[in-house]
Amino acid sequence: MTLFRRAVLTAAAAVVLGSAAQPVPAAAEERVVRIGLVAPLTGDQAYIGQGCLNGARMAVEDANVRGPVFGQARLELVPLDDQHNPTQAVLAANKLVADPTVIGVVGHFNSSCTKAASAIYHEGRMVQVTPASTNPEISRQGFDTFFRVCATDDVQAPAAARYAYGRLGARRAAIIDDQTTYGKGLADQFEKTFKDLGGEVLRRDGITQGEKDFAPLLTRIKVLKPELVFYGGVYPELALLLKQSRKLGLKTQWMGGDGIYEASLIQLAGPDVAEGLYATMLGVDPKTLPSAADFVKRYEARHGEIGSFSTYAYDAANVIIEAARRAGAPDRQAVLSEVRATKDHSGILGPVNFDENGDVVGRSVGIYRVADGKFRFLEEAGS
Repeated sequence: MTLFRRAVLTAAAAVVLGSAAQPVPAAAEERVVRIGLVAPLTGDQAYIGQGCLNGARMAVEDANVRGPVFGQARLELVPLDDQHNPTQAVLAANKLVADPTVIGVVGHFNSSCTKAASAIYHEGRMVQVTPASTNPEISRQGFDTFFRVCATDDVQAPAAARYAYGRLGARRAAIIDDQTTYGKGLADQFEKTFKDLGGEVLRRDGITQGEKDFAPLLTRIKVLKPELVFYGGVYPELALLLKQSRKLGLKTQWMGGDGIYEASLIQLAGPDVAEGLYATMLGVDPKTLPSAADFVKRYEARHGEIGSFSTYAYDAANVIIEAARRAGAPDRQAVLSEVRATKDHSGILGPVNFDENGDVVGRSVGIYRVADGKFRFLEEAGS
């Protein structure tokens, strides 16, 4: 027995002469309440996943500074890696649902992962708030546990098509998608609107995430001389497409959705190759919003350049946290009910309200273009 331990026991046993010895109360055990965060934290999409993690972690830290969510409970974030793989997403969802201390989840990033995991959260009555999954079909499954703080592809893709047709003057386009729930859905919406406007789709092709050699596909596209190539997918594959198209002499305009709006795309492709690329993103640049100024300053001082979805993850986490405060107890159903009752939550990207399907109300789409090695905001389009 250590001297310290012996001294503690001696002091605890000492009593006033003539009084009965009283048991010494044990120190109150700290209560912990947890929120999950699931995103691609490793692999080729890790940069964007880590940005989501950083945003959600800052929300949890800010919440603990403001005071306990329930009584004396401390809030913790549980980050899990789904590797942008639906099978891994389901495993992560099951792990979170099995932990009784977890009251909600921020996630997932990829629509294919969010859709695969959504049934697990619904069965476990755990609220799920995605910061980034834009496929509109996810919220039409009838799961009352699902919410999102971002616009959907049936807003984003038509805005891209209208810009391509009206502002860029494109009439003949080729479309490529990565055959994921997100990429294919985005490309479908773009194709429909582009054709409705009078545009011609010369060909539609699918690639696979992780694929490396696109020369045969790009050669076939080059022969058709499209005025625009629209890409539905995430940035790693587009970086290769851009580099290989440049080598083949395919000189055409490229455009994509929020999955390519990522600074690391420019690094992977090279600033010269990425120059002139157009992308839609879910709203205006947060650096232009007074409501996000403090978060952006603190984030960049700590982590460097802010991630594309860091602000969305921060807002998503805070929707759950503030609902939990209103619920007053670590009860999943109570927290879920309060998220559904959310009204004018003061998000750093603007007020957050949800419709009957869990979709955020009133989010707009921004048009961006790569210039001088950075995505530059051009204008707001669609709402």
